[in-house]
Amino acid sequence: MTARWYFDFVSPFAYLQLPKLREWRCSRQIEPVPVVLGALLAHHGTLGPAEIPGRREFTYRFVQWQAERDGIALRFPPAHPFNSLAALRLCLAAGNSWDAVELIFDRVWRDGNACTAARHLAPLGKALGISDVAAAIATAEVKSALRRNSDAAIAAGVFGVPTLQTGSELFWGNDASPMVDQWLADPDRFAGREYRRVAALPIGVTRRPS
Repeated sequence: MTARWYFDFVSPFAYLQLPKLREWRCSRQIEPVPVVLGALLAHHGTLGPAEIPGRREFTYRFVQWQAERDGIALRFPPAHPFNSLAALRLCLAAGNSWDAVELIFDRVWRDGNACTAARHLAPLGKALGISDVAAAIATAEVKSALRRNSDAAIAAGVFGVPTLQTGSELFWGNDASPMVDQWLADPDRFAGREYRRVAALPIGVTRRPS
């Protein structure tokens, strides 16, 4: 069974999960699926952590701490959140290979570079064999592929990135990586009675929109 890894280059947590992806890919086929996080958030009517004052600052500290804890080189890009459409489209134009995924993530999150325009991505385009990045990311085929990916993620129940989908199981976030490890070792790990019970737990109260 081929698993799917939904990601957006705007997410530092997706970058932090890449080392685990390398481990998991040793035993399982995993397809990288670039999606637009903003489209997922809009569909579910939610905000990203970087859009909430207070949570934004804590999230950045948490990201920096995780990188230091795990020995992962990390430098935030000049601004965040940022428009990641150009980077996502470049990834697809380059064939959506794992090499393309990692090169783009490294340029943004390891080296701290902007990636919001074709001129920012020109060095990556050269490395990926694309001489005219602006033309490559502007094709209808690439734009349609990104929309299809985002629609497929929503249809699968994905609400954030990174999310690993394997069969009907969805594992959201870098924090869930140890949970994935256990599931890969024992696919019935989360099929027990208590997991089924909490999955069907009734809602006790619903907040009214202000």
